[in-house]
Amino acid sequence: MTGADAGAGVAQVAGGLVLAPLAAGWIQHLKGRLQGRRGPSALQPYRDLRRLWGKSAVQPSAAGPLYRAAPAVVAAALLVAALVVPVGGRAADWGVGHDALVVIGLLALARGALALSAWDTGAGFGLLGAGRDLTFAVFVEGVLLLVVLLAGRAVGGSTDLVALSGAAAGGAPWHSAAHWCAGAAFALVALAETGRQPVDNPDTHLELTMVHEGPLLEYAGRDLACLQWAAAARLWLMLVLAAGLFAPTTGPFTARLALAAATVAVLCVAIALTETALAKMRILRVPVFVGGAGALCLIGLAGSLVQGA
Repeated sequence: MTGADAGAGVAQVAGGLVLAPLAAGWIQHLKGRLQGRRGPSALQPYRDLRRLWGKSAVQPSAAGPLYRAAPAVVAAALLVAALVVPVGGRAADWGVGHDALVVIGLLALARGALALSAWDTGAGFGLLGAGRDLTFAVFVEGVLLLVVLLAGRAVGGSTDLVALSGAAAGGAPWHSAAHWCAGAAFALVALAETGRQPVDNPDTHLELTMVHEGPLLEYAGRDLACLQWAAAARLWLMLVLAAGLFAPTTGPFTARLALAAATVAVLCVAIALTETALAKMRILRVPVFVGGAGALCLIGLAGSLVQGA
């Protein structure tokens, strides 16, 4: 293992475990400022996690094994996904590969485990949120797969994230219509995947409008801490993937790592601006929103075929 790979391994673990809540907290802080409020501290998610971790878990009387296993399964899936995604174009060899399809599968596994936990307890609002989440996931993960396959055309159809990140380095990829379309589609689908506005409002606790937060209603204590960290890790993964696949980073590993960190910071500002400017859309319009991302992928594919002809 080279020094760069070791540094990438440290960045993968530190980013996924430690910095993920900071990204979510900073977005909330920026949103407060943009809305003319003081807003919560960027460190508030750490305080919430510490408070929840110090409390014992409380389970519904109807809780079964699926409910009890879900927090561990969700947290483990997101932790492994963090080890798969390269940082700064490099990744340590953790024995789990670097394939984008593995990341999509792990995200689906986490979502499925959380949905099963809602079915296990039979709580009405949890089932409502889980059902909506699974409905959106059919579109979101399909389009996410299209984005990966479209980006993979630059490296002979490979879905290896290290190869995809290497192909995205520099400014040359932006001469391709496929790269522009894949980037725009990823931006739309990442908002849906992470439950951000305009698809979902992560700040609301109004049960009738919840999507991603709905299945979490029945959890408390350490179980809820695991699920809240997993939600922050999902956001972190989308930010790092965007930086790795679409930011024009180049140069040695240290330079690419610094550029990736700057890109993640800029994307956090962009999310805060988006959530300040746009209200949550009606649920029935979400498939249209995600379908627009799918249409961008098809346009990019057509443009790629025309440019390659």
